[in-house]
Amino acid sequence: MTTLPDIQTDYLDRIQLDRDARRLASALQGHGIGPNRVVAVLMRNDIRYFTITEACRYVGARFVVLNWHAPGPEIRAILDDSGAELIFGHSELLQAAASALPATLRRVEVPTRATESCALGTSLEQLIAEHEPMRGLAENLRGIFPYTSGSTGLPKGILRGFERVPGDVWDIYRDLSQTFLDLTPGDRLYVCAPLYHTAPNGIAQFAVAGGQADLLIGARFDAEHFLATIQRERITHVYLVPTMMVRLLKLPDAVRNRYDLSSLRFAVSTGAPCSRMVKDAINDWLGPILREAYGASETSFMTYIRADESRLKPGSVGRPINGTVLRILDDQLRECPVGETGTVYIHQPRFGPFAYTNAAGALPQQSVDGFVTVGDIGRLDADGYLYLSDRKKDMIISGGVNIFPAEIEAALLQLDSVADCAVFGIPDDEFGESICACIQPMLGAVEDPEAIRSQLKPLLAGFKIPKRIEFRAQLPREDSGKIFKRRLRDPFWEGRSRRI
Repeated sequence: MTTLPDIQTDYLDRIQLDRDARRLASALQGHGIGPNRVVAVLMRNDIRYFTITEACRYVGARFVVLNWHAPGPEIRAILDDSGAELIFGHSELLQAAASALPATLRRVEVPTRATESCALGTSLEQLIAEHEPMRGLAENLRGIFPYTSGSTGLPKGILRGFERVPGDVWDIYRDLSQTFLDLTPGDRLYVCAPLYHTAPNGIAQFAVAGGQADLLIGARFDAEHFLATIQRERITHVYLVPTMMVRLLKLPDAVRNRYDLSSLRFAVSTGAPCSRMVKDAINDWLGPILREAYGASETSFMTYIRADESRLKPGSVGRPINGTVLRILDDQLRECPVGETGTVYIHQPRFGPFAYTNAAGALPQQSVDGFVTVGDIGRLDADGYLYLSDRKKDMIISGGVNIFPAEIEAALLQLDSVADCAVFGIPDDEFGESICACIQPMLGAVEDPEAIRSQLKPLLAGFKIPKRIEFRAQLPREDSGKIFKRRLRDPFWEGRSRRI
């Protein structure tokens, strides 16, 4: 039998959460942190994360969650741009990022099981122990202050206009725990995707706000450990991204059949496009439990599709939810006819408007008559279901033909020899761009580009088959499904005056 990795998992204790968060809120106030002030968080997945975010909610502060994989200059750019005045971090991560932290930034260490002591100064536990609980709450939740992934330059901060939303946004989170996640008393939600990403962060926060279900946080994702946790804890709800699903499906049948997953009745996927084959395979294995959501850090979740709808509308990411209105516009900002592909524009009144803290890399024509776009390409059918093609910024134009990498990546992930992949455009003197695929092979797989192309022929049109295929031991893709394609793509464009 496989020896499973030791991955930390912890349940949220709601009584302790409220007690500690109110004490920490008092400490924040003592440090001058109040409405619309900013704190930063540099932590791996940890149940203490919610003590910090709840304390921020109680005083009306915003919190910036930093990707601890990010290089120092990117962390420093976010800290400078956000105006963060205090940072909470796991001890070893603060030490690793020390050169990127402004000298004036106050630091609070959060110990982990591996580092139970704090050596740099103030600790989270110390602040909680030294302060009396705060009484009362700030008027409005400000919540997460997300930053884009930086794929078009330095990350951009996304400031949501919660002040212009009627009522408390926490009430919206509480409602979404039921209408979006179907959480009821006694349910157990398991989240092990990185909380520094907006989607798993939001899913977990919805559960916290709902107050009805148990929330289990895992430090990281491992396919077999994930199944073992569902069996051991009788998990009812899970958060998944397509990369996780692919890794689960590629487990040997003997491993997949080893675990009792009968408690599981709900899975929600976000973060990256999910191929029809992967969705169908998950639903065939686990039952019709998978629901796919489409959203963005700027606008929260916008559409939603159930398993039964996915069978009827293959390839769709669902219909608008939460009062969202969608429009598909062409390059001249004219409404596209039903079924025609264009740029997806969204009106999402429930979470209020947003603005970037800096305009570097912002999309042209991002806002039109109260509708905004994050650069996604798609179409609506006659029933109002949305189908996404790709991100405009990722689109490859080869010989005047628009090619969407997501379609090619989905086909590659169907191949038994492919563990992970990233597809992007590289310079081509004849066609402008040609298709390059970087592949992380399955353990023991033969690295044969021609075999890959041959297997893709029944799945893709000839002009979509990658001209160049490279193999990499690891790709810069995180468990969230996000790929840092710029790190793969940029070397091919060095020394050229254009990037497309």
